[in-house]
Amino acid sequence: MIFVTVGSRNYPFDRLFKKLDNLYENGIIKEKMFAQIGTSTYKPKHYEFKDFISPEEFDKHIKEADIVVSHGASGSIMKALNADKKVIVVTRLEKYGEHINDHQIQNNEAFAENKYVLMADLELENLGECFKKIKSKNNGLVKWENKDPMAIINMIDKFIQDNWR
Repeated sequence: MIFVTVGSRNYPFDRLFKKLDNLYENGIIKEKMFAQIGTSTYKPKHYEFKDFISPEEFDKHIKEADIVVSHGASGSIMKALNADKKVIVVTRLEKYGEHINDHQIQNNEAFAENKYVLMADLELENLGECFKKIKSKNNGLVKWENKDPMAIINMIDKFIQDNWR
């Protein structure tokens, strides 16, 4: 099962849900999928969805999922990684009105640079390839181990310091 989560902030992410429908229509995604679509106005055609879910429903979907597709919220990403799930991250962009700024780029890049997740390109053009790759045994991902509660903050800070001067 695939679980897609985009949070509950007041920003739609219609282009992601349209792209996922397109991947179903082209036979790239065949598995059952559930999406939490937030304030998106596009209503998916090929998979179940709900605008908002409770924390308990979120945990249930994470537990049931083999693959989690998450926007660039570190809490959602870490919940999936802590549950030992394969994660594809997608980035909300300011230019499409999907967020107030582009901070999710740095967050997603930090996780991807450390090989904990696969990151779709900013325009989602390679999202289908991400699905194909994540299902393969040789997907290049390393196991997430969150022993230090400050690990994620330190990882993101180091990435920003090294790459965004």
